[in-house]
Amino acid sequence: MKLNSLYAISQKFEPTERMPVLFLGHGNPMNAIDTNIFTQGFESIAKTLPKPNAILCISAHWETKGTYVTAMENPKTIHDFGGFPQALFDVQYPAPGSPILAKEIKKSISSINVELDYDWGLDHGTWSVIKFLYPKADIPIIQMSIDYSQPASYHYALAKELASLRRKGVLIIGSGNSVHNLGTAAWDKMSTPGYAYEWATIANEKIKDFIIKGDHNSLINFDKQGREMLLAVPTPEHYLPMIYSLALQEKDEQAVFYNDSIIAGSLNMLSIKFEKI
Repeated sequence: MKLNSLYAISQKFEPTERMPVLFLGHGNPMNAIDTNIFTQGFESIAKTLPKPNAILCISAHWETKGTYVTAMENPKTIHDFGGFPQALFDVQYPAPGSPILAKEIKKSISSINVELDYDWGLDHGTWSVIKFLYPKADIPIIQMSIDYSQPASYHYALAKELASLRRKGVLIIGSGNSVHNLGTAAWDKMSTPGYAYEWATIANEKIKDFIIKGDHNSLINFDKQGREMLLAVPTPEHYLPMIYSLALQEKDEQAVFYNDSIIAGSLNMLSIKFEKI
């Protein structure tokens, strides 16, 4: 498909059937070039997804003061990591951007002033997982940054303002990890799915239980849910993308869990699809 045709598609934000919402546990950047149970999980869930007009991704790896959306026509593939094999740095995901969608988001959000960004691109929280959903890189993608100065309640309310995009053919994806404590990770167990510290398992079960019960308030106030949750979320950047996805869940939608496995003791690959019951 020619690039001009892609841009034409991305400009047609007319009413559509409601798109699902995803939260993807992206984990180790090496997943991008590996074949494992997690990449197979992404490929499996991809078979259940419609082809969107565009994708909006909130990645743990773009933190800013204020909120920004990428607005360039051709976002670069950002290799925002170090110490990995050259093969990982060689990966490119040349999906087009969507300046039209960026402006649509800016217009949709009235509570704050969303800034347009022309420098960032697609970081590994986005391309390393979306490449398994849409390997042809033929869907326009933009990223939305996470304002690191704001609490989870702010991000939950902000996400609500994105709801109308779901009925304009936009697939919204939060990409992070619900349990993410690098300081305690057992790196020698990285290749042993299911190796989990007790506190990480407890936190994971709490998170899933709150989601099943529709108790978003407890998830927003994660720092009040006990020691295990404090260990699971020592810093919020990987947790907040899930808050965006949760905020977009509607009353007639259920959470479907997949890739529900903890690695290295303290990193949870839990991914979620919110879809109509």
